[in-house]
Amino acid sequence: MDDPVKKDKDEAATAPLSGDGGANAAEQAAPDPAAVIETLNAENASLKDRLLRAMAEMENLRRRTEREIADAKTYGVASFARDMLTVADNLGRALDSLPEEARAGGAEGALKGLIEGVELTMRDLTAALARHGVKKLEPLGEKFDPNFHEALYEAPNEELPAGTVAQVVQSGWRIGDRVLRPARVGVSKGGPKVAAKAE
Repeated sequence: MDDPVKKDKDEAATAPLSGDGGANAAEQAAPDPAAVIETLNAENASLKDRLLRAMAEMENLRRRTEREIADAKTYGVASFARDMLTVADNLGRALDSLPEEARAGGAEGALKGLIEGVELTMRDLTAALARHGVKKLEPLGEKFDPNFHEALYEAPNEELPAGTVAQVVQSGWRIGDRVLRPARVGVSKGGPKVAAKAE
């Protein structure tokens, strides 16, 4: 005699799985290939954008560093050069205080040696400053430029166009493209207007 419980177990073990239930589980386990490709493309674009931004930032940093190094080379001596300008001024004053005949060669002996020594020191100091990019401004006769000149007074002068540097009270100096010390000048007024530069 057959056991009914055993028969049910055998039938359940050999029965095929339901077509709907098994297919749904398999479909849910495997993602859609188009969605996977779209996700990977979006991730790829995001990583590419981050890489390009990082590369651009590194290039900007490299350029900024090069510019800072160049500025340090050019303008690093600015404070020292500014201190040396008083030495140049004092040497210039010493030479200007001499009588013209003494400077022209009328001096003899020790005075002549002293004058030549001061002139030589002044030339050497000016040359040393020039080697480091510090140059003297020579504005006499030029149009007044507030970027390079400091006007101390206006002087009536019919011979010069108005707004022209008529007298230099204190020399100006620049380092590279920057003004180290503006020239202190007297500016003419009352003469003809300076003609505008042709384009």
